[in-house]
Order: sequence, then C-alpha cells, then structure tokens
Amino acid sequence: MDRGRPMGDMIIVNCTVVDGRAADGLGPIHDAAVLVQGDRIAAAGPREELLERAGDVRRVDLGGAYVTPGLVNMHTHLSLSLPGQGGESVRAMGPHDLALYMADGARRTLHCGVTTVRCVAEKDHADFALRRAIESGRVPGPRVFTAGRALVCTGGHGHDGADTLECDGPGEFRRGVRAQIKAGADLIKVMISGGIAGEHERIDTPQLFADEMEAVLATAHAWGRKVTAHAGPAEVIAKAVELGLDCVEHGYELTPEVAAAMAGRGTALVPTLLVTRCKEFFDELGVPEWMQCRSLGAGPRHLESYAMALEAGVPVLLGSDMPPFWQFEGTNATVRELEYMSEAGLGPAGALHAGTLGPARWLGADADIGTVQAGRYADLIAMDADPLAATSSFRAVRWVMQGGEIVRDDLAGWPAS
Repeated sequence: MDRGRPMGDMIIVNCTVVDGRAADGLGPIHDAAVLVQGDRIAAAGPREELLERAGDVRRVDLGGAYVTPGLVNMHTHLSLSLPGQGGESVRAMGPHDLALYMADGARRTLHCGVTTVRCVAEKDHADFALRRAIESGRVPGPRVFTAGRALVCTGGHGHDGADTLECDGPGEFRRGVRAQIKAGADLIKVMISGGIAGEHERIDTPQLFADEMEAVLATAHAWGRKVTAHAGPAEVIAKAVELGLDCVEHGYELTPEVAAAMAGRGTALVPTLLVTRCKEFFDELGVPEWMQCRSLGAGPRHLESYAMALEAGVPVLLGSDMPPFWQFEGTNATVRELEYMSEAGLGPAGALHAGTLGPARWLGADADIGTVQAGRYADLIAMDADPLAATSSFRAVRWVMQGGEIVRDDLAGWPAS
C-alpha cells in the first residue's frame, strides 16, 4: 500500500502509551487512546477524552497492549557481507539480485518493529533506490536515513567492498563527502581506525590524518550533514571529537577522559555491543577464525568502554550492526542489542529512549518520529508486557503500524512472515 494512502482515520484503544520521554520523567498514559489521521498522530491521551473527539472512526482494540514508538536502528547494513561464505554470497550478487535482497531485508526489518533505520555504508548506492521505493510505497520497509558509501583511506577498513569509497588527502575526502551528498546522503560515515573485520589491520590502527578528518567534518557540516565515524581506540576518537565529530560507532577502547570529552561536546555513541558477543551469528555465516578471535576477544574491553560512556553521560543510541531483523539468541538482532544495552547499565527507561527519541533527536527528525504525540508519524508498535519494567518486552512485539498503516497484526494472523 502506498505510504501516501494510509488505511484511513482510526482510534487505537485499550492500551497503555509509553515512550522515550519516560527517561525525562514523563510517565505512561494508562487506559489510553491514540487518534490517527492520515499518516500522523492527531492526539494521544486518556481514552474517554479522545473517544469524544474522534467521532465515528474505525476503532482498533489492542487488548491491553503497551504502545511505544517504532524502534530506530542507527547502525544498519542491509547489504552486509562479512568475510566468510555467507558474505561471499552477497558480494557475488549483481545489482538486480542485491536490490531484491535489500528489499527483503527492509520488509523483515519493518515487521520486527524497526520503523526507521540509519544505513551506515551500503553497496553501490542501492540504498538510495531502496529509499525511493519505500517512500513511494512500492516495497514495505522502514524510513531510511543513509550515509551512502562510507569514506575510507586506501587499504583502510572496509576498502574491499562496494559500500566504501577510497580517498587519500584532504582534497579527495572533501570530494568523497560531496559525492555522497550529491547522491542524496543524509549524513556522512568515515572509517578512522581499524576494526574487527579487516584482516591486515588492528582495531587500534589509525587510518586518517588530522587534515583528512578535518576536511570531512568541515565539508559535511558546511552542507548541513552530521558525521559518524567507525572508530575503536581512545586516541583516535579523542582527536576526532576535538575536531567536531558528531557520533562514534563501536568505541571499543574508550577511556574515562575520552568519554568525558564526548559527553562535553555532545558526541553520541552507537556501541553495537552485539558485534563482540555474537559467535552464533559468525558461525552461521562461516566467518573465519581470525575475525572471530579478534571480535570475541574485544568483548570485555568493549563493555568496559560502554560503562565509561554511561558514567560520563555520553548520549548512547541503539544500533545492531548485524542485520536488524536477524534471528539471534531468541529474538531479532535489534532487540538483543537493546537488551544488552539495558543489562549493561542503561536500564529499561534508558533503553527505550536510546531506541526511539534519542536517535530521532540525533537525526534531526524528532518533530516526525520518536514519540507518541500529536504531529508525529503514526509509526507505532505494541506488545503485551511493559517495556519500562523489562527491555525484554520488545521480544513480544505483535503489532506494527507504519505511517498510519497496520503492517503487522499477530492476532489477526498477518503478515505470515
């Protein structure tokens, strides 16, 4: 169904509304209703008040469920291809196969309750075609914010894929930023250190000089785009934060001093805790032993870094790195990442904020997504348990609405997958 043609005005009843504002002391609305007009929320509040206002519109009874905004996954790769047999099958795809593969991933992502994604390196600019197809209603999927291809130095992290663009020197990095913006990028992604998936590098290998990083940041910011950086070691992150970096991906080896600097400048962290504790996923894809050892071996230090970030007050945001919909440890990767974030010190209210309103604010989209309030898109999910009591409640998402259209309703038996 075309996103421009939602299912008509309706009122959602028999529910409790909770959202990321709970972290700011705003409590849940019990015996609530949500009035949806077109693709937006017209009002959310006590049921009796809204029933009077709604008049004769369709009622959707959620049977006592808890309603939250749809989740926002800030680190996705719908064309991910890690080293190993599973990744090789994706790398071997032609452009038509890749587009269909990514469209299927987008559908699965939406159905698991992720209504917005931030893509941070996709192959051959296929992400822009996917975004257009979703926006026009040709395929179901989440709202897409994307960086296009990530920028990397020659031979740097991820250089051997079609989802990166090799650059050297300030001039080439400026051109790389402009090329992504020309294609339609909402943000810029740059690789400033080694990582767990590069065989001939270390996590702490620095990969950009200061003048190259400065060129990326100055050019992107001049065009009104934020910059996020794949980064592991504290020293590399510290230099980038000082230059004005907006977000760090992973942050495997932070120090208290660097975490404090990030907090002071408002630099966000997308910790992607899953990537250093996902042996089951690696085995499924046939990821080689050298990468598994590097990844899993970094796990304890990764958790310490995350704790430092929380202690310093760094804004932390949900991002799985694994495909958002991937079935992992009894749930999907998005929810498992959110559980790890909650269990490691964030708590349920903080996790709800990190998966909804926090990302919306970073994206500059909080007037449209991230809360259940008037004027926002009707991107909603429902579950039977209270997400403010336990983040694991998201394992039981059973109903999903995107832009005023119900795209999943388990009690009605659809969709089938």
